[in-house]
Amino acid sequence: MVDQKKIEEAVRLLLEGIGEDVTREGLKDTPGRIARMYEEIYKGMDEDPEIHLSKTFTVESNGIVVEKNITFYSTCEHHLMPFYGKVHIAYLPDGRVVGLSKLARTVEVYARRLQIQEQMTAQIADAVMEYLKPQGVMVMVEAEHMCMTMRGVAKPGSQTSTMAARGCFENDPQLRQIFFEMIRQ
Repeated sequence: MVDQKKIEEAVRLLLEGIGEDVTREGLKDTPGRIARMYEEIYKGMDEDPEIHLSKTFTVESNGIVVEKNITFYSTCEHHLMPFYGKVHIAYLPDGRVVGLSKLARTVEVYARRLQIQEQMTAQIADAVMEYLKPQGVMVMVEAEHMCMTMRGVAKPGSQTSTMAARGCFENDPQLRQIFFEMIRQ
């Protein structure tokens, strides 16, 4: 749960720390705006992916299901700067599927936390395995990190890709190849 009073106080101190006048017109309401924004962008901290992945449907076919290009926005826990991009998820059902929007909602649960991309990728894969119980899952995340493009080495356009494979995707190169072909179409 976000403590709005603490955030407002911290933002005032931050603004003073960089030499700003926190009483000037353009900044006087900023601490409250930031506190409300943080409540929205970090709402995943209080969410459990089980609420999205526990409602499943029976299927007769167990073909690969791919949801690709799920846009996400997250915040780097090292620099408190945004990183954003696309998530691609594939799973091989074991008699049960989940509504496609539930995969996107699961991404949001983990993206809306202070995060690192590598951890988020694994968390999404582990949640799908735990709650949907497929034969396997593969998750790929492609993201641009503002901590790398706006500051530091300042290399705009550079992307980081991470992958997590569980179950049958871990040991079957052919399944992984099918996943890559499907997300590149």
